[in-house]
Amino acid sequence: MIKNTISTMMGYRRLQIADVAKIAGLKHTTVSNLFYNKTKGIDFATLNKLCFVLECTPNDLLKYIPDEQI
Repeated sequence: MIKNTISTMMGYRRLQIADVAKIAGLKHTTVSNLFYNKTKGIDFATLNKLCFVLECTPNDLLKYIPDEQI
């Protein structure tokens, strides 16, 4: 499973959804949906912009958590 930690990184940087959207040049709804984990994927261009704004790498925004095997 891939866990989205964008909201954590935004909180760490003390940035609001509107701030990130404006600086990154993204739609407010795009950032909001990512913040609230309402997406099934992310475009590389969007990921690139978020990494620039949040001064991080994709590894900081997306965490891999192995599924438990039964």
